[in-house]
Amino acid sequence: MLCSRTESSSQLATMAEAAGAAVPAPLHRGLPDEIVVWEILVRLPRKAILRCRAVCPAWRRATSTRDFLLAHHGRQPTFPLFYAYEKGDEGRNTILDIIPLGHRAALTTDDQLPPAARLGTAFFYMEASCDGLLVLSMNYRRFCICNPATRQYAPLPLLHDFSILGMYLHSPTGRYRLLLNKLTDLIQHEDLPTAEYPCHVFTIGSGELPRRIGCPDAETLLIYTRVSLMLHGSLHWSKGQMIIVFDTTAESFRQMHPPIVSGDHDLFEIDGKLGMYSLNDEATIMAIWVMQDYQGEVWAFKHRVELPVAEVTAQFEEFDNHLNIVVESLDGDMLVLVRFGNYLLQVDINGKLVASFHRRCRRCLGLTQLRLKQTLVSHSFFPTLEGYVVNASPFI
Repeated sequence: MLCSRTESSSQLATMAEAAGAAVPAPLHRGLPDEIVVWEILVRLPRKAILRCRAVCPAWRRATSTRDFLLAHHGRQPTFPLFYAYEKGDEGRNTILDIIPLGHRAALTTDDQLPPAARLGTAFFYMEASCDGLLVLSMNYRRFCICNPATRQYAPLPLLHDFSILGMYLHSPTGRYRLLLNKLTDLIQHEDLPTAEYPCHVFTIGSGELPRRIGCPDAETLLIYTRVSLMLHGSLHWSKGQMIIVFDTTAESFRQMHPPIVSGDHDLFEIDGKLGMYSLNDEATIMAIWVMQDYQGEVWAFKHRVELPVAEVTAQFEEFDNHLNIVVESLDGDMLVLVRFGNYLLQVDINGKLVASFHRRCRRCLGLTQLRLKQTLVSHSFFPTLEGYVVNASPFI
């Protein structure tokens, strides 16, 4: 009997030890895991998350779950993108730097503008962005998709006859899709009626051919040279005296009315609202409008910005009106990003030159309407694509 009790006590002790071993150690002594994960780690920048995974297995597990990665992505800032081409051997453009502009103080030296990614082996051009993913064209004919944060890359087949109008997450299916135009039809048959110009939808990773959808009106068909703006679950383009809207859930087109503007103009997003800027013919004065009521299509004039032409001319080089412009809200203030030549300038809403950046003469600098919100979320479609690589060429 005594032996039986001793054995039972030994078994209980063994079970208690096993139960204690099954309880994971806290992520941080003195702080509940809930606070460590959802109040501290989730706020760290991408590089810090990757580094903290090397600290201990518990942190690696906590920061690798899909729920955590989605929450982390939701807290990341969204930055405007610009690019730089570095000429390789024999004067060919071989290296693309994808550079997010993080804050107004960034425009000073090369070291303060590190690229989110560098790609080579082909002439790449940024076509569309969504949720930290970028779609690029290779030598203007083939397309690919990449995640600069995770350094994942894969070609996109079946699209060589199309141009890309935009990228979006189709909420009913949870799949990423591209809105396309049949570029060959647009170039070769510009005199055909509207019904001959269908748009198409391509589901990334599906292996299916692009699917034809309802055809928009004739004006819509000419927007393939414009980058789309995602807002309120819809893609937007400015074309003449109309705004074309594509509802990414219903996958249908409609029109909105812009403010009455003249000269070159385009759309932007500012603090969750739709905005439009216009330039005078000399590209010296910018008018900024913001839509106050999206459903009612009510616009309000906000700012008249005189670009610092005299100051720019004195400091840099002869000013011309071949400008690329992006209006952004950085650090809570509205700023105008201006690119001319190989200079990138930041101008505040009062027309004051805040900062400037100049690429070396061997590089070509460009400003895009695309924006990047980096993500570490894993996407199942990447491994299904032929030619998929991680941290390998064409990444440099």
